[in-house]
Amino acid sequence: MNVLVRGTLVFLAALAWGGLQNARAQEPADSFTLQQLVDGAMAANPQLRSGRGKWDAARERPAQAGVLANPRFTYKGMDDTSSIGNFPNTEEKRFELEQAFPWFGKNTLREHVAVQEARAVEQDYGALVRETVREVKETYYELRAVRQVMTITHKEAAVLQQLESVIRTVYASGKAPQVDVLKAQAEQTMLSQRLLEYETRDNSLQSKLNVLMDRDPGAPLALAENPSPFAGGPESTLDQLLGLAARQRAEIARAQAELERARAVRRLTAREYFPDYSLGLEYRAFRDSPDMAMFMIGVDLPVWQGKYRAGVREAEKMMAANEAALDAVRNQVRQEVQQAQVNVVKARQSLHLYQQALIPQAIERFNASEAGYRTGQVGFLDLLESERFLLNARSMTALAEGNVGVQLARLEQAVGGRMSSNAVPGETSK
Repeated sequence: MNVLVRGTLVFLAALAWGGLQNARAQEPADSFTLQQLVDGAMAANPQLRSGRGKWDAARERPAQAGVLANPRFTYKGMDDTSSIGNFPNTEEKRFELEQAFPWFGKNTLREHVAVQEARAVEQDYGALVRETVREVKETYYELRAVRQVMTITHKEAAVLQQLESVIRTVYASGKAPQVDVLKAQAEQTMLSQRLLEYETRDNSLQSKLNVLMDRDPGAPLALAENPSPFAGGPESTLDQLLGLAARQRAEIARAQAELERARAVRRLTAREYFPDYSLGLEYRAFRDSPDMAMFMIGVDLPVWQGKYRAGVREAEKMMAANEAALDAVRNQVRQEVQQAQVNVVKARQSLHLYQQALIPQAIERFNASEAGYRTGQVGFLDLLESERFLLNARSMTALAEGNVGVQLARLEQAVGGRMSSNAVPGETSK
């Protein structure tokens, strides 16, 4: 019965995994480096295409805001009532051409306002780019970590099979109960279940990367490189990172553009006190009289001063609001950079702890437990626990490597772009 149960479990696990591998083999996966994934998202991501289109559209506004209104051409004809049916061939003909002009400097300020509006849209697009890059890198490192854990789990399954062989040997010598064999078989089944869970996570992350690149969510995707963002280098202090963020963060640049726009609107509103004017030319022909030309000039009468004063007050309040918004964005960026730096430092410390301490300890513990079990000095549960501990330690190390990549991607977004190629975040500056 025990042999039948074991054989059934092993057969089902092998059948499930073999079917999965065969299904993958039928459709070869496209292979991407991390840079290719980023480039693919930059070129094809629908949200980025939409954001780029809005920016391109906004750049056309200054050319529209800084030009004069269309001139106006008017034709007038006049007859006595007895011959009005001859229109437009009237006895008196008037041709008028008129052009309106804003007060000096108004159009320049309107163009400046439109430029700042376009700049704000540009920064919205820039922020969307950085967010997309961060998503691609986060997903890449998570997917790589999951696939490393799957590889580790497969290797541990082989170790369990060897462990089961040891148990059978000990059981055959009468030094171990039969239940130990069943426990080893159950542990292999648990590993098969864990692999299925990792496979689900793998499919989810792979689908997310495909969607970011505007590909079929179910398309197979292979990772073609194993970049290491974990090597040490010259440390970047918090002050250096904050300096990068002040220069690169799109949110700060957008808030600055909004403030500059508010200042331009304030200057423009103050000029509304001054009248716009128009120039015109009229040409008149009347019967046998000499043709005549007339020059015209007209001005607006800005008599409703209360309206203009209210407009100035509104512009001043908006300017104050935008100044406060800029301060708020700077504070938020500072907090994000500081937290992202701390997260990277802690992630690197955790990875170092796993690599230098936990893994060696787990290996030593497992080897000692296996040797003790062979001689009957250690119980099977202790041996099984040491095997689980080793598997978990290796899996946690792989996930910790992925977390370092994720935290670096978030720090890169926090500073608004790429950091120095050999600079890594260090401890907070004093």
